[in-house]
Amino acid sequence: MKINGPWLQLAVFALVSASFTNIYITQPILPVLQEEFRVSPVQVSMTVSIVILGIVISNLFLGYLADRISIRPIILIGGLCVAAGGMISSWTHSFNILLLARLIQGLFIPALTTSLAAWLSKTIPAHRLNVIMGSYVSATVLGGLGGRLLGGWIHPPLHWRYAMVSAAGLILVTMAFALAVLPRPPVNDRRSSSGTDGFISFLLRKDLILIYACGASGLLMFQPIFNFLPYRLAGAPFQFSTQAITLTYCVYALGVFLGPIAGRISNTYGGGRTLIVSAIIFAGSVGLLLVPSIIAVISGLLGICTGFFTMHAVAVGLLNSKLKSGQGKANALYVLLYYTGGWAGITGAGFCFERFGWSGVVGFAVCFIVVPLAAGIMEQRASTQ
Repeated sequence: MKINGPWLQLAVFALVSASFTNIYITQPILPVLQEEFRVSPVQVSMTVSIVILGIVISNLFLGYLADRISIRPIILIGGLCVAAGGMISSWTHSFNILLLARLIQGLFIPALTTSLAAWLSKTIPAHRLNVIMGSYVSATVLGGLGGRLLGGWIHPPLHWRYAMVSAAGLILVTMAFALAVLPRPPVNDRRSSSGTDGFISFLLRKDLILIYACGASGLLMFQPIFNFLPYRLAGAPFQFSTQAITLTYCVYALGVFLGPIAGRISNTYGGGRTLIVSAIIFAGSVGLLLVPSIIAVISGLLGICTGFFTMHAVAVGLLNSKLKSGQGKANALYVLLYYTGGWAGITGAGFCFERFGWSGVVGFAVCFIVVPLAAGIMEQRASTQ
């Protein structure tokens, strides 16, 4: 099977970026959607959380499927369904149909992300895989940022429907590019999953439990902050416009650079110690979000991104360093729990926001900092034994 080098790397980057653009596209315009559809903050936040729920539901199945059939039909069907969900979202004036369309997008996004990652891990030579997966991780960050910019800044907020159409078109273009570049497997190619371990066996491993919990709790804390940030900045004392609020999401781009940096720091000082420090940075930065100063808020957001992306990168690195087989299943399980945490975080913080406002969101998020702290402490102890 011929591997198409830089073109394959570009195709992976483009397709994953486009996929993540669709996940967060409504986040900066939640107040606009709330007013247009006349729903509550908890309900409108579901335009993000229901996509994540869809990813949670289908992630393991599509990762499993990628081990057994060609990746090409998976990408084709997944891309068409994600684009269709985006077009329905742009047309409908029913909030329930909007949620259904967003759920459809969530169900099929793993066909373009998790399935692609599983296929890459089994197809790309080892010396090329790290480079390709580096592009994959960077694409998730840039795609998340791109969706926020597309939804709240590139298109005027009141024209959010055009943003949905643009994102759907982006999926179709990048899907076609990926299908043209991906190498075709030989006729006699028969894929099988690596290793004999099942999903339950990974969940029962004591050395992996806190690593999985660290990923889940990280996104559980991170997602509510950025999901309800528009309400904080749109109100007193800031009174920001939607475009100005959207620009604050540019701090998210910090994650592009933090992945490889976090890996080097972890190699030098140890994964456990790095997790502890990143958790402390995250907790301290969350407190800054309560200060009625835009400088404090931006500083807090930068610190939160530093803490979160470092936690995430170190947790993934620790997970794979402990695996001798079954990497595909173990990583699919990590992604499942990771997004389950994100969905639970947005949903739980939504109720806290309705009752206690922004301070409720901050308090909800910081409660879970004990999980990465515990993971770091246990990993540090294990490394010194």
